[in-house]
Amino acid sequence: MNKYINLTKENIDDEHICCAIGDPKHQEGVDKKKEWIKKKLKDGHVFRRLDARGKIFIEYEPLDTAWVPISGDNYEYIYCLWVAGSFKEKGIGRELLEYAINDAKKQKRNGICTLVTKKKKPFIGDKKFFEHFGFKVVDEIGDYELMALPFKKSATPTFNDKAKEMKIKSKDFTIYYSNECPYVEYEVEELSDYAKKKKIKLDFVKIDSLKKAKDAPCVFNNWANFYKGEFISNTILNANALEKLLK
Repeated sequence: MNKYINLTKENIDDEHICCAIGDPKHQEGVDKKKEWIKKKLKDGHVFRRLDARGKIFIEYEPLDTAWVPISGDNYEYIYCLWVAGSFKEKGIGRELLEYAINDAKKQKRNGICTLVTKKKKPFIGDKKFFEHFGFKVVDEIGDYELMALPFKKSATPTFNDKAKEMKIKSKDFTIYYSNECPYVEYEVEELSDYAKKKKIKLDFVKIDSLKKAKDAPCVFNNWANFYKGEFISNTILNANALEKLLK
């Protein structure tokens, strides 16, 4: 039987959080992610992982307090479900998702939802996997889809109107990010250094509050790229990736 660990205020300092595991360059990002989780625990945030050294976890919380530009009637929101490497195809993803679904039912939620894409993109859920459990598309913006599994009759979740714009006024390359992901801190620093060296105008907008997250001008999970006022992607960039995009 698989053993799992839920992060709490008591154990979070001693437990790993899966992403960026064992990579010293991302330690600052890991520390900031842990601080973010600590603050979110009071909102009912759950980070549950397999008791093993690997990237195997699910992360979710009530939609009302989730840092995404999505609204709904008493729903739970899944930020991320990740099973990597040799742990795939062993039923772990199913166990993690079923735990979240059952937990949402215990909390008397009206349902549970998550973000997917029509074609697989980095750091976004697998649509086919969620379809297998009865999730259905309830809203969409371009390639991005909001899937929901209702437990009872109620209004289904929707993307906020601001998110549907997928545009900003600035024409400079602009990155929206938050400490929801431990990878972002290192890449923000790397990209800042690269832009300074190449004398490129690069703007960063940090999502550091619930209001900013709910008012995000695009689909947002932890990172969003804009260029010439248009949304490009949710892909977390490093200096090489940015250089290719600009070319």
